[in-house]
Parts: sequence; C-alpha cells; structure tokens
Amino acid sequence: MKVIAAEGLKVPTEGNPRQYITDAQPVEIEVTAYYLRRLADNELKEVAAGQADPTDSGAATSKAGRAAAK
Repeated sequence: MKVIAAEGLKVPTEGNPRQYITDAQPVEIEVTAYYLRRLADNELKEVAAGQADPTDSGAATSKAGRAAAK
C-alpha cells in the first residue's frame, strides 16, 4: 500500500522511528496495526495505485484552481 503523510506532518516509520514518512513523496508500506492506526487517525493518507502523485505539479495546479474557484 502506498501512503503519504497528511499535509505538514512527519510520521515515524514502524521499523525506524528516526526515518519519517512526509507529505513530499508517497512511500510503500506493509499493512500493519501501526500503520492502520496512523491511517485511522488521519496522519497518513492512502495513495491509490492509479492516482497521480500528489506532489506532481499538475495536482498542485488543480488544487490552486479549486481554491481560487471558492
């Protein structure tokens, strides 16, 4: 499963608490109780396999366009 941290968060990895999952790049993880808790607490977000990379400039442009439309 690929995940990314919620915006502005750094989530420690299960096996190495000094290594973090950030909102900069999706990371492949194993589905464990630790990561399921992080997902349930909305600290991590699942990235769908067919979904574009949220750090892609096209995604950022789309977000800006939606924000401007509000």
